[in-house]
Amino acid sequence: MSTKLAVLDSLAAFVDVGSEQMHVSVAGGSPEVFGAMTGQLHRLRDWLQERGVQSVAMEATGVYWLPLYSILEAAGFQVLMVNGKHTRNLPGRKTDMQDCQWGATLHAHGLLRGGFVPPAHIRQLQDYLRLRQDHVSLAASHVQHMQKALERMNLKLHDVISNVAGVSGLAVIEAILAGERDPARLLALCDPQIQKRKADRFQEALRGTWAEEHLFALRQALESWRHYQQQIQACDQQLKEVLARLEASLTPPESSASSAGTGASPPTKKKPGINAPAIEGLEGLIVRLCGGKDLSVLPACTSYSLLQLIGEVGLDLSVWPTAKHFTAWLGLAPGSYQSGKRYRGIGRKRNRAGRLLCVITRSLSRSKDSALGGFYRRMAARRGGLLAIVATARKLAVLIWQVMVKGLDYVEAGLKAYETQVLETKHRTLRRLAKQLGVTILPALSSSESANS
Repeated sequence: MSTKLAVLDSLAAFVDVGSEQMHVSVAGGSPEVFGAMTGQLHRLRDWLQERGVQSVAMEATGVYWLPLYSILEAAGFQVLMVNGKHTRNLPGRKTDMQDCQWGATLHAHGLLRGGFVPPAHIRQLQDYLRLRQDHVSLAASHVQHMQKALERMNLKLHDVISNVAGVSGLAVIEAILAGERDPARLLALCDPQIQKRKADRFQEALRGTWAEEHLFALRQALESWRHYQQQIQACDQQLKEVLARLEASLTPPESSASSAGTGASPPTKKKPGINAPAIEGLEGLIVRLCGGKDLSVLPACTSYSLLQLIGEVGLDLSVWPTAKHFTAWLGLAPGSYQSGKRYRGIGRKRNRAGRLLCVITRSLSRSKDSALGGFYRRMAARRGGLLAIVATARKLAVLIWQVMVKGLDYVEAGLKAYETQVLETKHRTLRRLAKQLGVTILPALSSSESANS
């Protein structure tokens, strides 16, 4: 007797997303083809509503799914974004028409699992943050162009000054482009500490060839860098407005009115980086957005890194039932593979949030009194730095989930407490091994006790 797979939703729809056409099928029925223009997407929405469809699944294909997702979300549909690997048909049956039918069939039987998509207000924040990060990366590339132009003229400015795009470096470059060639006068434009400690080396580094083509390249690189700095400032202004609207939407009127008198945000605990957005009171704003939960107490978490993380995962981490679900979604926990008696882990691809946590974790390698820093160095000595970064990022992700969902009050135990815990674990392992071998372990005698004996 054969059993038939139950149909859970006979009106489940699937959309095969493309840049020019959208192929739609309801429960595996005959597909309909719509264009990708806005009016055609509206007709697709109306077509689904006429057939009583409530749940729609689609693959996250590039950025082409975003307009349709926003339209369907606003119309009240339940929209599932699924992994394309989970909707693959048999080999040799790959067409857009068959893909949408097969996906609709899987969706009707409840065999598709939707991925995480942040809500609309978080997606808006995410877009500004990602655009700003692109500007930061492009500005950094033009700093490299300035260094290249200086190097071609054999001007070793970046060997003497740590940051060519800093106050002293920019003052020297602007004077060079204005026609100044005297190393002593260029030195006078720098910070007093540079004049005091690096005067001779600085003047020697600024004796170059002054080639016209390289001066032209230096000028263009400086102008491009300034352009992207203006773009970054414009993004900061937009971020400030978005965060203000987000705080107003999340805070009840009575609580916002009562908290307005208290005014102020908690003092900044960590120095912001050079690429951090210029938003006054950002740390306190993030605490208020997180419902009073202060994530900045966690090691290596600055206000900018937390803002980027919120832009990727949102403010409600309870969508992941456990911390293990959260770390698996980030790609920081390995998958499993079991076939017969063979078991092995499978690496997961880290998404943007997972990669961000790995970047945050790198600073822990230089921490002096952090338990997570001690864990990183211990793992790096045993398994290498790359694996240690992922393992430490996973621990940090668990702490973030516990703070946001469980309300954990994190207190830094310090490096000494961590080393004591590791030593106790080694003692416990040694005692267990000695018990198995039938050996008695005696504590070592001190120097005075051994002399008396």
